[in-house]
Amino acid sequence: MKPLAALPAALLRDIRGVFCDIDDTLTSEGKLTAHAYTALERLHAAGKLVVPITGRPAGWCDHIARMWPVDAVVGENGAFYFYYDGARRKLVQRFLFDAQTRAANRETMIAVRERILREVPGCALASDQLYREADVAIDFCEDVPRLPFDAVDRIVALMRAAGMTAKISSIHVNGWFGDYDKLGMTRTLMQERYGVDLAREQAHYLFVGDSPNDAPMFRFFTNALGVANVADFGARLADAPAYVTIGRSGEGFVEVAELLLAAGG
Repeated sequence: MKPLAALPAALLRDIRGVFCDIDDTLTSEGKLTAHAYTALERLHAAGKLVVPITGRPAGWCDHIARMWPVDAVVGENGAFYFYYDGARRKLVQRFLFDAQTRAANRETMIAVRERILREVPGCALASDQLYREADVAIDFCEDVPRLPFDAVDRIVALMRAAGMTAKISSIHVNGWFGDYDKLGMTRTLMQERYGVDLAREQAHYLFVGDSPNDAPMFRFFTNALGVANVADFGARLADAPAYVTIGRSGEGFVEVAELLLAAGG
């Protein structure tokens, strides 16, 4: 990974938008600081497309799409995108699966999550599970003492044995039925909402993240950036970002925003 300062200024001037993870990328120690939120607001005010790409639940994403200075949000690791249509005063929700399929999947996941809770001591159902539409989130360090990586690996193995996709974030293991990820729904959002084919135009966008569930985004984007704490995952990161910040978490995101705003364009 190269230092963030190695990004050419000419390249930065051509950036049209910023995609970013939330937990431990925008937030620091579980908090969204005024500094990081202001960076989002400044990017949005400068005319950059701003889209959080998160594992957080639909209930949170409703709030984010309505009230944050963002253009849209992709949630539950790619299960949907939401955006607020100000002209119509309406929250637009686009799910990958219909309501009946999501409900059936949630029923099937109950047995999986109960087995995980029995067999992996110290883990817990994520406190935001009630607000989820498409996945199950198992907490390994947000509201419980941090579990060792072998326990995290056991959670992943149990999900995959049940036929689920499983991804590790900085705080949860998320599992769902279906072959989708953050990247797939980001590409769908950009094509459907903005008429942008990211396969051809990805060089005009940045992604900022910090953990293994960001790997598809790190692999896809030439201008993929990691905040400094991405290094905490070491070899567990299947695909590393091209560049890394000096600061950890939200302070690293602020570095990215300030560099991009200073470049103009």
